Amino acid sequence: MPVITPFRRPPRTSGDPDGTPGPATALPSPGSRPGHWRAWRTRYPRTAVAVRRTTTALAASLVLGALLLPNSLAALEPNRFARIPVEAVVAAVLLLCVPRVPRLVLSALSGLGLGALTVLNLLDMGFTEYLGRGFDVVLDWGLLDDARSYVADSMGGAAAAWAAVGAVAAVLLLLVLMSLAAVRLGELLAADRERAARGALMAATVWMTCAALGVQTFGVPVATTSATAAVRAQAHRVADTLRDEAAFAKEARADRFGATPGAQLVPELRGKDVVFTFIESYGRSALADPVVAPGVRRTLDTGARALAGAGYRARSGWLTSATFGGGSWLGHSTFMSGLWVDNQQRYRTVTAGDHLTLTEAFRRTGDWDTVGVMPGVQKAWPEAEWYGLDKVYDAFDVGYEGPKFSWSTMPDQYALEAFQRLEHGRKRDKRLMAEIILTSSHQPWAPLPEMVDWDDIGDGSVFDGIEASGVEASDVIADPARSKEEYGRSVEYSLTSLLQWLERYGTDDTVLVFLGDHQPLARVSGDGAGRDVPVSIVAKDPEVLDAIDGWNWTEGLEPAPDAPVWRMSSFRDRFLTAYGSTPHPTGG
Repeated sequence: MPVITPFRRPPRTSGDPDGTPGPATALPSPGSRPGHWRAWRTRYPRTAVAVRRTTTALAASLVLGALLLPNSLAALEPNRFARIPVEAVVAAVLLLCVPRVPRLVLSALSGLGLGALTVLNLLDMGFTEYLGRGFDVVLDWGLLDDARSYVADSMGGAAAAWAAVGAVAAVLLLLVLMSLAAVRLGELLAADRERAARGALMAATVWMTCAALGVQTFGVPVATTSATAAVRAQAHRVADTLRDEAAFAKEARADRFGATPGAQLVPELRGKDVVFTFIESYGRSALADPVVAPGVRRTLDTGARALAGAGYRARSGWLTSATFGGGSWLGHSTFMSGLWVDNQQRYRTVTAGDHLTLTEAFRRTGDWDTVGVMPGVQKAWPEAEWYGLDKVYDAFDVGYEGPKFSWSTMPDQYALEAFQRLEHGRKRDKRLMAEIILTSSHQPWAPLPEMVDWDDIGDGSVFDGIEASGVEASDVIADPARSKEEYGRSVEYSLTSLLQWLERYGTDDTVLVFLGDHQPLARVSGDGAGRDVPVSIVAKDPEVLDAIDGWNWTEGLEPAPDAPVWRMSSFRDRFLTAYGSTPHPTGG
């Protein structure tokens, strides 16, 4: 009688390295996800192969794209991705040399690291576009909250909330996908070590040959170490930041006028009302860009002629700001303190100390009341004491009942009229020194206010219709050409407001110093635009301008292109010296 042997299904073979199923597959355990996947592959082998190969291709593209991603928008071109990153070759060799568990851990950690580097490169792109510098991993995390606040002020709280949620979700998704992609590629290499080793050796040979011979494709070297260079740059940035903290603290303790008695500070300005005014984003581009400059220059010319008719004269030059595209408070503190305050750490250091500011110099004399008009301040501002301001009018202190204009809480014309009503126009026992921040030329430059009759300003509700009929911020933000046009209009408005205020309310004893805090962002000012901003001093008393004859500034409100250029931090000492202050140094 024949013996009947039970049927046994042959064991599953590993199949091809790319994931092609073997000739037979073991039955899955009921209800298991891997089992369902194996059953599906068995039923649809061609589709399974296509899915696995597509997944592998996407993983390779994601990893290689991250390794080759530049950190600036200007360098984001297709030729940057037609290169061989040495990091990929080294990683392949390392993964081939370790057992499975360490390989999985190494792959996952490498993916996380590469995802983090990608995030930093994207932040570098954004910071370079807006602030003209890279992202500082030590100092700049707090600025991300400022960015959220800017979006909320410009486009609404809901848009800001969704943008924040979307950004966090995108970062987490990127980190997960990059880790999964690295693990996928690591396992693919291990599936056929011999073939992978030959490929790695070939890639290494090609990379070394191209590096030695300087081979290029599409104008860039084929062999690259861009990811390593990016990590090295971030590390150097961190080291420089940490070193700078102690060095700047020592620098801030040294002050040429730190011990100067009040009686010996600005004696030649006694009897004058001195007004320092910052115009948001008023940079050299406003006077040099072919799209923006014609309107701005006409505004300055019209204002200069009107002021000349009222008896005013002016001198103008250039200052190189410590910041670009944003971070206005860095420009303000640099100008006032005489120190180069180009990052948040320096700002915290200087405002926590007692380094003399221009505004504090006037207060120290005892002959001036010192006030600040700060429409952009909407929360507690303890820096007022360091600046030396007896009274600060923030966004809620000037009686404004009109609409916001995107980020700007009120039109410049209203802020200046409020200053006139609350301080400059009233009788007082002392002379007045004021620091005023004009914000209508703050990005996104939509909607923009328009000039109204000064007698009709009232509580600001006259601006309701102007805001309602204005351009949507989202329409301007999305259009670089439109952004440039609206930026020019915003600067024209700010200048017109200030110059009309001076013509209308200035006296024989008014001295106006006005300047830009920084250039507009790069998509308006252009790549390589520099950090220069115009600065002007306007007065009726000829002795005020005679005191700065040695500065060789241009006569009028528009500095010549070749007028002297100083670092913004040098202005304080030059100004104090020109108007008779006696140095009494401290620290050092």
